[in-house]
Amino acid sequence: MPIQKILIVDDSKTELHHLSDVLGKRGYAVRTAENGEEAMRRLAEETPDLILMDVVMPGQNGFQLTRSITRDSRYASVPVIMCTSKGQETDKVWGMRQGARDYIVKPVNSDELIAKIKAFD
Repeated sequence: MPIQKILIVDDSKTELHHLSDVLGKRGYAVRTAENGEEAMRRLAEETPDLILMDVVMPGQNGFQLTRSITRDSRYASVPVIMCTSKGQETDKVWGMRQGARDYIVKPVNSDELIAKIKAFD
């Protein structure tokens, strides 16, 4: 099933705007959340086809949130791509261990992001 609906979880309004713009121009339906609590509300309202997840956020961080989402039977089939400034190999390994299916480092290259999303189609 092609990816159409994407949930972006990031505490930076600038980053949310930038990613929403990039994905919106490519025809994706985008919803956003600024923290873990809001992300869980968005998931309950409508299950997306893919989640872009920041790591560094107030409250529940992206690693914890990814673990919660990917271990929840309602959302386990939704792929999560970590989208973060944390570019160390250990961060990538930890993100994948939490259930993420891919990892991209900010600043995001639009073409690379789209290619990663299309890989799930």
